[in-house]
Parts: sequence; C-alpha cells; structure tokens
Amino acid sequence: MTESHAESLDSRAVRRAFERAAATYDGAADLQRETADELLDRLAAVKIEPARVIDLGCGTGHALQGLQKLYRGAEVIGVDFSHAMSARARSRPRGGARLRRRPMAICADMERLPLADASVDVVFSSLAFQWAHDPVALFGEARRVLRPDGAFMFASFGPDTLIELRDAWAQIDDRVHVSRFPDMHDIGDAMLGAGLIDPVMDVDRQQRTYDDLPALMRSIKAIGARNAARGRPRGLTAPGVLRRLERAYAARTADGRPTASWELVYGHAWGAQIPRPGSGTAQEFHIPLESIGRARTNRGD
Repeated sequence: MTESHAESLDSRAVRRAFERAAATYDGAADLQRETADELLDRLAAVKIEPARVIDLGCGTGHALQGLQKLYRGAEVIGVDFSHAMSARARSRPRGGARLRRRPMAICADMERLPLADASVDVVFSSLAFQWAHDPVALFGEARRVLRPDGAFMFASFGPDTLIELRDAWAQIDDRVHVSRFPDMHDIGDAMLGAGLIDPVMDVDRQQRTYDDLPALMRSIKAIGARNAARGRPRGLTAPGVLRRLERAYAARTADGRPTASWELVYGHAWGAQIPRPGSGTAQEFHIPLESIGRARTNRGD
C-alpha cells in the first residue's frame, strides 16, 4: 500500500473529524447504515455461534444492536477511537427487541486493541478500516484477537470514492483535497500478510445525487469523512476557489445536480486455523463472498 507522505492520513486529524461529527453523524449517514445492514446480512449466513463479537469503528453504534440480535447470547463490544462516538453508542436506545444482553462500547484504538490474543469469535467492521494509520498493522490486530476459525467481516471505502470531487480539484491545483483509500488488491495482500485465512472480496459502486456541491461537501463533513491527508490544504477555502470548483465539477444529472461515486469494498476471511485434538490437520474453509447474503445492485437517489 505505497503512498506519498502528503497522501498518508494524519491520525489526529481523523480523530478530530469524528469527534466533531458525532452530533451530526446519524442524520447524514444513510450510506453507512445501508452498508452496515448489508454486512450484517452477509454475516447472518455464516454458520457460527460466537461467545464474543467486536465491532471495530462502531461509530454511534448502529450495528451493535443488529449484532446483539443476531447473536443474542454473545458479548458484543463496540470499539471506537472517538470519545464522542463511543459515548453516543453507549447511550443508544435498546429499541423494541428484548435482548438478553446490552451491547457495550469502549473508546480504544482499533490498531491497538485492549483484548487478549484469540479472545474474539467475530470481528465486524463497517466503513472504518479506511481510516487506519497502518492498514497492515490493523489486519494483524484483527488476526491476533481472533480465535482459531473465527470470522472476520468488513467493508471499506475503495479508491474510486469521491473520484469526481478529486478530479475537479485536480483542475485547480496539485494539493491533496480528497483522502485516498486502498484498493481491493492491496487490501487482500495486507490480509494475507497478516495471516488471515482465505480472504475473499467484492466491490460495489454506488452513485449519490446532491442538491448542489456545497450540500455534497457538507454531507462529507457531517459523517466525519473530511480530508485528513497530511498534505491537505489548511484554512478556509476562498469563495473564488469554490466557484472554480463548481465549474470544474463535471458529474451532474440532467438538471445540473452533482453526483458522487462511493466505492464499497466488502471482505471476508477467517482467523488462523490450528489442528484440533484428534484431527491431525487443520480444517479448511473457503466461502466465496457472493454466496454470503443477497446480491447488491448499484443504486442512485
């Protein structure tokens, strides 16, 4: 996953963005909720009865209740590096379903989990891994905490996310205005390098329509997905620059509204397997991701 220093993520800027977005996140995170629900559907098709489940980058906790409904007897723990996000996840109403246990949420770095080795049966993460400072280390951490044959299911943004906005900015200057995300092949290499078993991935591309370019940029800010590259411009953008950006933004509907692409990379793998007593060799699994959950189609507004 080679990248320039300017394109690499500033971890402190990422954390600040999500701290500030905690109050606005739920009102703007339609794509995030849909992606988490899709990931839950895929996970439901995996035959596993976990005792402990963790949601890495749980945000305000939308997926935690779904995980607890799916695995009613399990201990479900949300992890987020934002104090404000994890606090909202802890205070999220239980909803209508009666649950034997209430999900937990802690503030911690998903790249340095406060969990013992081989202590988790399911690692779940929806649209959080792209914000990791070191993706290879993050997959290694997921591998470390997974029990043998534990399930790993995640979704991440791919490199074509907001490509229209990136292309428009490229006509104005050569600065990094839109965060760059790793592609599916680099993610697969990182998973294998971390020791995860049989990684399988697929990609879904969606386009969303916005009233105008400021509305698109406000929606990015509201979910905490603002530019966190080390080489990002600092300070406010001048009105004249914004007008030039409007003119350069080419992807629009027939009535002139801007559209934006969101590339979603879905991945599934297993924890490292060990021989079971009396078996002699480790049991092997390979589950193509297309066989897990429903098929997806591109959707627009």
